[in-house]
Amino acid sequence: MLKSCGRVVLFGAVMGVASVLMPVSAQTVDAPAAEKLIEDSKCGKCHSVDKAKDGPAYKKTAAKYKGKADAEAKLFTHLTTGPTVEIDGVKEEHTKIKSKDEVAIKNVARYILSR
Repeated sequence: MLKSCGRVVLFGAVMGVASVLMPVSAQTVDAPAAEKLIEDSKCGKCHSVDKAKDGPAYKKTAAKYKGKADAEAKLFTHLTTGPTVEIDGVKEEHTKIKSKDEVAIKNVARYILSR
């Protein structure tokens, strides 16, 4: 019995470490929730999944950050801080995402990175 319990604890520890080390694309994305927040935040005005508009397509952003451990954190910062971006030679403040919910914003970041 004690041996079996030890295996369960070890398995749980291994799975916990594995989930932290999982690449962003392997983490769960709630696509409908992400798409709703993207729509509510009017991100589609400048971005789309696969076509460049005033801003890069999500596929291009995903390719830029592919394999980078800090991809989600960098995108989260971009979505929440309103950095200066340049559109057609004009500098302007990037619109912040319309949410204060960190979990929802991280879901949007994972959604973009999974495209």
